Amino acid sequence: MTWLFGIFTFWLLMVMVLAQKTFNVLSTQNFNVVPAHNFNQQTGLTTDCLGSYMRLTVDKSLTLGNEVEFDALSNVSHIESLTPSLAAKCGFSIDSDPWGNYKVFASLLNCFSASEDDSEFDIAMRVRVHGVKGEPDVFEVEKTCSYDQWAPREVLCTQNFMEVSVNRLPEEITALRRRPMPRSPKSDYQWTSTVPEAITSTYNIWRMVFFTPNQKAMLLEDALRTGYGITTTRSRLVLRSGYDMPETYSENVNGVPMRIFRVTTYFKKQWSVTMLDTVAACPTGGVSFTDEMITWNFPRVNPLMRSLEISLLGMFMGIDGKQIDSVQMNARGYVLTIVDDQIIMKLPMGGPDGYYKSHAVNNQYHITYNIEPMLELLWSEGGMDATRYKVLFPIKTPFMPSPPHFVDFTDADQRMFDVLLGPFLYDTELVNLTFSTGVLTVAEANARGINIQEQPFQNGSKAFRLKVDFSDSVVVSTQADVTVTVYTLHVTFGFMILPEYMPFSHTLSVDVNLQDIILPTVSGTCDEENFYVLITFGNMGKNFNIMMGVRDLTPDRGAEYDLKENATHMSLAVPFLSTDVVFELMYPSSLRARLDLLLWEPINKWTLSDFSLACNFPMTMTECFSNGTMSALAVKVESVPQLDPRQLTLTDHSCKPKFSNDRFAYFSFEANSCGTTRRFYDGVVMYQNEITLGNELQFHQQNKKVPIIPLDPEYRVTMSCFYTLNDTQTVAFSTKPRENEPLTETGFGEMQVVLRLARDGSYSNFYVKEDYPVVQYLRSPLFFEVALLQSTDPQIEIVLENCWTTMKEDRNSTPRWDLIVDGCVNQADHYETVFHDIIPNSVPNPSHLKRFEIQMFTFVLNDVVFQDQIFVHCDAVLCDSESDGICKRKCPSPFSSDGKKVRRAATNVQSLGTPLSSGKIVLSSTDLVSGSQS
Repeated sequence: MTWLFGIFTFWLLMVMVLAQKTFNVLSTQNFNVVPAHNFNQQTGLTTDCLGSYMRLTVDKSLTLGNEVEFDALSNVSHIESLTPSLAAKCGFSIDSDPWGNYKVFASLLNCFSASEDDSEFDIAMRVRVHGVKGEPDVFEVEKTCSYDQWAPREVLCTQNFMEVSVNRLPEEITALRRRPMPRSPKSDYQWTSTVPEAITSTYNIWRMVFFTPNQKAMLLEDALRTGYGITTTRSRLVLRSGYDMPETYSENVNGVPMRIFRVTTYFKKQWSVTMLDTVAACPTGGVSFTDEMITWNFPRVNPLMRSLEISLLGMFMGIDGKQIDSVQMNARGYVLTIVDDQIIMKLPMGGPDGYYKSHAVNNQYHITYNIEPMLELLWSEGGMDATRYKVLFPIKTPFMPSPPHFVDFTDADQRMFDVLLGPFLYDTELVNLTFSTGVLTVAEANARGINIQEQPFQNGSKAFRLKVDFSDSVVVSTQADVTVTVYTLHVTFGFMILPEYMPFSHTLSVDVNLQDIILPTVSGTCDEENFYVLITFGNMGKNFNIMMGVRDLTPDRGAEYDLKENATHMSLAVPFLSTDVVFELMYPSSLRARLDLLLWEPINKWTLSDFSLACNFPMTMTECFSNGTMSALAVKVESVPQLDPRQLTLTDHSCKPKFSNDRFAYFSFEANSCGTTRRFYDGVVMYQNEITLGNELQFHQQNKKVPIIPLDPEYRVTMSCFYTLNDTQTVAFSTKPRENEPLTETGFGEMQVVLRLARDGSYSNFYVKEDYPVVQYLRSPLFFEVALLQSTDPQIEIVLENCWTTMKEDRNSTPRWDLIVDGCVNQADHYETVFHDIIPNSVPNPSHLKRFEIQMFTFVLNDVVFQDQIFVHCDAVLCDSESDGICKRKCPSPFSSDGKKVRRAATNVQSLGTPLSSGKIVLSSTDLVSGSQS
């Protein structure tokens, strides 16, 4: 035993040296210490003795979001910082809520309490609150708790340790009372190496056998060094373990998982050995949830019980470590019952003894409910000693999705968005709002006129109410119809969950349709020379185009018509002989003319106003001169749209107009010429002639003349001069629809039409079949030519009807992109197709060729290239270049006066049955960029 005594002496000296150094270090620190006798009133600290443990409560008003640490004090002014491992080992359980409220449960049998007779326990602690600057504030807590109702076996389960204490210790063991414990200066100080009782107990505790459930023997020093708490009092042996210690094990007990700590302690004195069995079993589960109820199941028979002859002497419920009676349970809806082999505790979700907490999970709002019930049981087995069993069991529900709802109070009459978003818990704060124009803090939003307010509710939750005027720049307005505006409020609420500062967001969008558009209006008058037009803009401003006749009103033409405008109106003065005016009727001394105006919205191609004004303007149509000369003016009228005044003649077709253009023909001739007829009346002679489009038509069939077919003219102006006393009379014209159209016989022959790709814009060299596929860069020009081969007839003209591109060789495949539609370029194309004129004399028959240019593109959807190749296809027709049909058509603005797309008649044409398609054209990958025509 000499060697053992030497080790003990060395160890004791080291403890004393380390303790002295530690005391010196602590005594030199500058702490702001609050006297113990004032802490209850001034600091928000409260203590309660609750049976076999003390509860210390620290209010959030004291911590103020700062870091808080706890120390344990012994009766010799020894101070030990309660790290998580030391707290579990020595019998302290520390818990806090997110707002800084702390609860500390200290077992009366903890490592640092002082007691002489196991009935009065002195517990001292310190609370250190670390601020941002300076030294921490230190609050001392001293409490004496009386507890003399120890059961032969006491088991305590908290969130971080299991504790079992038993009495009936052998007489020689009762002397192993604890002595004051000095402090080591080491930060990782192991209390087990400085407890004098351990050395004293070494002479009595021979060994300890842990069951895992296999046996594992340890010496006392090894068990203490491992992290188990082993102490003795005057009458009790106390063992303590954390839940994650290696010598504990799990067991499923009637569906409830439990952690078990089982030890047999061997005491040795001289030639005798005494052993003492101890076991603690604590639940780690057994909780189930519904939207309304939390149910905690506990096995009625557990590993602490060795026989089936169990007498349940008491069953109690508590909250936060304190028992509550049946009246309080009923008032709060708590239920504690025994059903079959289960003890069942029910706690309503959202009760006042717990609290809700907000969480952000994948940017979605969730909540949890937290409560700490207590279960206390007292039983005996076979009439023998009793066991008191206490479980402090914190419960936190799983994340429960709680997506906020929004209520739309928007008032369209007041033109105000008004939305309410919620509910949220009190720990959720609105930080900012993201609109289409950018991000605003709540303060910035309110400062600029957006009203965002927090709206509390009686149950402690809250919502946020947002009001935004329709006219605010954060509101997006789009015109959904001619008279309907859609106002859209798209906003993302940016939230922060405190005190973790966890961000999340919620986006909502509200649309309001209002028929609030005042369309522009057109009014007008006439005098003897002009149309006067007044355009009122309405509330849209001048965001529309004006089509006058069949042409858009350009700034240059507006200046020609004396255009004047201000913020609300526009005026025009249009001469009735303007090219934008159409003529409806001719009278002997006047002309009925009409001005058509179309106001249209250029983005959506909506017709806003369709206005026509027709007036009679004084105009001399026929004049009879005393020298026997007659003059007449013929006008192209709307009822004969294909009329060319240059082709008009008098009765004698050799008499042509003296002047003519595309609208007028002026004739001047002697009364006895040009087929003028003459009639005599009483004292009056009448000279009469007619202006017609011609009443004969002769055409050819395969170089053979066809007999002349007389036709009833569709345009006729009859003019008369009465010579009597220098009086002049005129008569009007009349029109008659053409009835008998001449028919042509169908001719037969071979003609070939091809579509080919030129190597450059000179169209002098073309790719052949062997050159395909042709590789081109994005937006590089592609020069195409459609050519009529094997024909020398100059009167035949080839016309492109439609051209388009596809990704596949099949000309009917989709998707497709139109290049030429109805003979005109597709105006929806951002990169418009360009027609190239044929240089005169560069080819034998220019009418046999059509050339156009496009830019290389590919089909893209959502910035993803579908296929980096295209095929070009065309439909073409052949027509007679002398006819008035498709060969003569032009491509004016894409919409007529009624807002519908103009379609052109195709007469005297021959459709081609042979499909015109190019070979494969591939996009070069070295020039592939995002964006295309499709």
